[in-house]
Amino acid sequence: LIERKTRAKTKRKEIMLARMKKSCSCTPKKLKSFVMNFFPVLQWLPKYHCKEYIWGDIMSGLVIGIILVPQAIAYSLLAGLKPIYSLYTSFFANIIYFLMGTSRHVSVGIFSLISLMVGQVVDRELILAGFDLNDDAPLGLGDVTLKNDSQPNTTAFNLTYAGMNAECGKECYAIGIATALTFLAGVYQVLMGIFRLGFVSVYLSESVLDGFATGASLTILTAQVKYLIGIKIPRSHGHGMLVITWMNIFRNISQANLCDVITSAICIVVLVTAKELGDRYKQKLKFPLPTELVVIVVATLVSHYGKLNEVYGSSVSGAIPTGFIPPKVPDFGLMLRVALDALPLAIVSFVFTVSLSEMFAKKYAYTIRANQEMFAVGFCNIIPSFFHSFATSAALAKTLVKTSTGCQTQVSGVISAMVVLLVLLFLAPLFYSLQKCVLACIIIVSLRGALRKFRDVPARYRVNKVDTLVWVITMSASALVSTEIGLLVGIVFSMLCVIVRTQRPRTALLGQIQDTTFYEDDLEYENLSSIPKVKIFRFEAPLYYANRNYFLKSLYRLTNLNPSLEIARRKKYEKKEKQLLKKGDQATANGLNTGETALQLVPKQIDFQTLIIDCSSISFLDTTGVNTLREILKDYKDLNISVLLACCNPSVIDSLERGGYFGKDFGSMQELLFYSIHNAVQFAKDQK
Repeated sequence: LIERKTRAKTKRKEIMLARMKKSCSCTPKKLKSFVMNFFPVLQWLPKYHCKEYIWGDIMSGLVIGIILVPQAIAYSLLAGLKPIYSLYTSFFANIIYFLMGTSRHVSVGIFSLISLMVGQVVDRELILAGFDLNDDAPLGLGDVTLKNDSQPNTTAFNLTYAGMNAECGKECYAIGIATALTFLAGVYQVLMGIFRLGFVSVYLSESVLDGFATGASLTILTAQVKYLIGIKIPRSHGHGMLVITWMNIFRNISQANLCDVITSAICIVVLVTAKELGDRYKQKLKFPLPTELVVIVVATLVSHYGKLNEVYGSSVSGAIPTGFIPPKVPDFGLMLRVALDALPLAIVSFVFTVSLSEMFAKKYAYTIRANQEMFAVGFCNIIPSFFHSFATSAALAKTLVKTSTGCQTQVSGVISAMVVLLVLLFLAPLFYSLQKCVLACIIIVSLRGALRKFRDVPARYRVNKVDTLVWVITMSASALVSTEIGLLVGIVFSMLCVIVRTQRPRTALLGQIQDTTFYEDDLEYENLSSIPKVKIFRFEAPLYYANRNYFLKSLYRLTNLNPSLEIARRKKYEKKEKQLLKKGDQATANGLNTGETALQLVPKQIDFQTLIIDCSSISFLDTTGVNTLREILKDYKDLNISVLLACCNPSVIDSLERGGYFGKDFGSMQELLFYSIHNAVQFAKDQK
């Protein structure tokens, strides 16, 4: 046997006390280290190579800023909020991530999936508060006496609901819900960072995330169709939103606005063509074409001078105020209503941010700190929630644009924020005449990447059928039920798939590869030699309570021997033999009786004397697993069959030792445990 190293006993109590003492101590050096780690910008900004980095950061920052403005205005439709709040979100997220983020390349700001999740909660709470989701018919709860408000296109109501007792219109209540939801999501993310709960992201597999993104994209697409064709239908919410919305669309298709339909068709053709050309010639282009901005500028000019709203009734964005609204503490009464909704929002936001950060860090050969990323995205939600902003996350499309335009550091994020600030302070009113159908076109075209996942289904199926099933289930639940339920269903189903795989793993009898000391599955490979009087059984999973019965059934089936039944048969045969001997029927006792009952009791001829269990794929044993192996050892021993274990890892050996498998003094270990299958086979051959 190989000698195991003796482990020094660790005094956990002393170690924990030492760690707590170290954590609670406060020295100038430790305080400085904490501040430097909490604000990574203090580490890398003094080392910034201005001549080498500045032009790439300026170029990428300007391009992303130009892209951010139309996307921010467009994604406000998804969130059910006014465009000004999307601009606030884009501005503050870039500034805060610049200070706290560890990734040099990711673009943090508004993200379509996050905006959709916020919008679904906002819609639900608006309906519960008595508001009408129809953009053109705001109706309130309580006293509906209209009053003039300082902000344009805002209706004020005397509203007492959910702890709020103030004049608050639909817009006011909607942003109140969004900021409460965003604040709680940020708090959850910070708490996850404090308690180092980033491991929860490992339960969101690639198949779950892709299915969730694709299902949510179908929901986003569905929500934008009414703007594309200019019909007025109630905004659906809750479970089955996709089906209900499409039913309402087909019922009201005759009311489509011809002006919006023509505008949408032109915009989609222009945007898709520009995107395809950009993808095809991206190696030759120094930076992506600002197609969205061009489309928005041209569409706004055409709408304004053509008076499309007044003449054809085309729906427009309306007034977007300039400047900043005074900060306000998120309403704690509303937080109780959205506390559960904030949890999936926090997890999805964090997972997308960290996964993108790790992907680009690996690509450009640097490291990130996942825990700090959780703090960064958490404060990107907490602080902006005081400034009328909603939840944020990293976005793949904008991150790819940043890297392709020469981004080197998060200085580019500050440049993007300055572009958004310019729009906030001076240019926002210019978008008054922008048609909503143009914004819907920008959103739909941005979903190309997620919707293209449908083309990958055949290839995904060929690689792994189970992962494809997880993708389909998650996508279907996210689209047909709701995004939150879809995410939960995807996680639960993927975990069930893992459990089922360990409950019913592959099992095999092994044969020897000729002229070698290696053994493989005799059903998978040809020209394998069987070992006389020896059976070698492989179980390709941990042995624990959930697969114990499958382990025993597979072993008995492949070896064609159930020791418990065989022992019972022998005992019955011996009892029958003694009864016949007492009657003096010697001939029957010697087995000459050919009756059916006697034949059933004759002991079975066993064609092996040694059973070797290949434990190389058994990663761990629980108490049930140890007891199962002890039971096998005892049952086969009663039939004079030796049971040998081969290729056990140290964890399995420790479990067997603690479970008493080798006896009290471990004296039988050398005869029961072997470090290779071949050693066990040689030992079996040497036995009489």
